[in-house]
Amino acid sequence: MTTELQAPRTIYTVSELNGRARLVLSTQLGTVWVEGEISNLSQPSSGHLYFTLKDRDAQVRCALFRGSVRGLACRPQNGIQVLVRAQVTLYEPRGDYQLVVDYLEEAGDGALRRAYEALKLKLAGEGLFDPARKTPLPALPRCVGIVTSPTGAAVRDVLHVLARRFPALPVLIFPTKVQGREAAAEIAGAIGLAERCGLCDVLLLARGGGSLEDLWAYNEEIVARAIAACSIPIVSGVGHETDTTIADLAADLRAPTPSAAAEAVSPDRVEWLARCARLESQLRHPMRVRLEGYARTLLHLESRLRLSHPRRALDRNAQKLDELELRLQRAHAHCLTRHAARFSRVATRLLAHRPDRTLTLLAARRDDWERRLNNAIRSQLQHRGMRLAQYSEKLHTVSPLATLARGYSITLRRLDGKALLDASEVEKGELIETRFAASSLISRVE
Repeated sequence: MTTELQAPRTIYTVSELNGRARLVLSTQLGTVWVEGEISNLSQPSSGHLYFTLKDRDAQVRCALFRGSVRGLACRPQNGIQVLVRAQVTLYEPRGDYQLVVDYLEEAGDGALRRAYEALKLKLAGEGLFDPARKTPLPALPRCVGIVTSPTGAAVRDVLHVLARRFPALPVLIFPTKVQGREAAAEIAGAIGLAERCGLCDVLLLARGGGSLEDLWAYNEEIVARAIAACSIPIVSGVGHETDTTIADLAADLRAPTPSAAAEAVSPDRVEWLARCARLESQLRHPMRVRLEGYARTLLHLESRLRLSHPRRALDRNAQKLDELELRLQRAHAHCLTRHAARFSRVATRLLAHRPDRTLTLLAARRDDWERRLNNAIRSQLQHRGMRLAQYSEKLHTVSPLATLARGYSITLRRLDGKALLDASEVEKGELIETRFAASSLISRVE
């Protein structure tokens, strides 16, 4: 014991110990996923969240900082089951082992149930579940389409019921996954394919029972909208009688089980056979009476035909047709002769009145008129030009500009531009303007 106490010691301070412990936790465990129930939730004014994550046997403290809180789709609350992604660390000032959470989501059936209710309210608000949108099923479909897994028990039950109730009914299977992440998209795609091919009068969604997670593909929005957009009536037979999915609410008819859905879409063979028998018995007597009446009418017409054989009428009509043919030939020949004579007379008259002579005469007259018109125009232009020159010379002679050009000037009062004829018309200090031939002069009266 004494030897151990005397051995070299590595002594840590509390801060150093907590720091090394935090480093070991962060490097050894790193980021982890932890599921548990939230309790002791608190949110100080800083905006950070602090809570305890617990299960039946243990608990751990957690911190969720403000920057991570803003990006969460799920708001943390006491008592809810959550799945968190966190960094394992140690809060050195107190030596508390804790999780620093950067992501949080609801876990288990609770989250699925809340997502189910939220989607249900959303689609109901849009009217996707409105009974007025439902399409009635055909009484006697030409073909039934089944959207399901080709290897499941549900498709075997459906085919057995269809074969029992109406063996002559054609069936098309549109294979899809009915569980898993890709199932919803495949189901919606199969519904769209069934509508595009145009071979089915009614579609059946079939899937056996299971948990909420197993049936979740039928609670996806893409499936509900594919059902609502499909013009073919759709019957939903998903799960057991107690299971109600979003697909059940969007479908035109909800059946408690796949077998019940098969019964809903298929006519009853026994009932249809009985109905056909009743219709046959109702049609047999009227048809017999009508056929007997037709037979009597046929006998009567046959006796009348023997008395008046059509060969005689045919011979008379043939002779009349020959006579009409001869008359038509004679009339046609006479018409051709008459038109030929008329054509000869018109041709003779046309030769006597050929228009080329008239056109030559008119062209000569037009050239003469054009020459005479041009001569008259030239004569008028010369005469009027001479008169214009005479008028221009006379106008220049009496123009005041010509007078100014000979050395004269004109004096105007600057105020109103009036021509001055006498010095008494202006007063001392007024401005006057004297205009010459090429310029003007402004002066003041002194």
